[in-house]
Amino acid sequence: MKYEVHILLGGYETNTYLCWDESSHEALLIDPAAPSIPLWNRIVEKGLKIKYIINTHGHADHIGGNDFFKEKSKAPIAIHLLDAEHLNNSTKNLSTMAGMKLTSPQADIILADGDILKIGESEMKVIHTPGHTEGGICIYGDGLLFSGDTLFQEDVGRTDLPGGNNLKLQHSIQQILFELPDETIVLPGHGPATTIGEEKIGNIAFGLISRL
Repeated sequence: MKYEVHILLGGYETNTYLCWDESSHEALLIDPAAPSIPLWNRIVEKGLKIKYIINTHGHADHIGGNDFFKEKSKAPIAIHLLDAEHLNNSTKNLSTMAGMKLTSPQADIILADGDILKIGESEMKVIHTPGHTEGGICIYGDGLLFSGDTLFQEDVGRTDLPGGNNLKLQHSIQQILFELPDETIVLPGHGPATTIGEEKIGNIAFGLISRL
């Protein structure tokens, strides 16, 4: 499985991931933050077929490109049930808070914990990780974890926004994500990549706890 990271929304530094199988050219587009002709041209240039547009959660800085890329690729939009309402509700997706009213097309696919998304020969597993939002998810497969705003390098997603819950986030990270192999590469919604092993030791919120 190959992947690239693209920054489409500079003010928020949201990581949009293009992830694909080299043999089939089937691809995932994860958290398209904004419309982007250069990214679409890159997809066309590589001969990729977007099979799913996945939102790890329903905040505006992760869904702003849904409409553009759905129109271009005809791919379905997929999100967890508990965040699906955020897509076309500017209050719930927090765009109203930022002084705009952003909406996305509705979800075509409602995801649940344990769902498997096949991309070529690879299987990507949906992991429900509430805490940053009620319907936050991570996507795991081929040694990669697309962690959305659940887990960052040496940090975690904020829980002071609507739908946030610190205890749920703690459980999602310690009891679920930290059970993955240490060598798992973590590709977060913001900031640089890390690994599960590095975060068990060095994460400012949970690193010390994980060593008890």
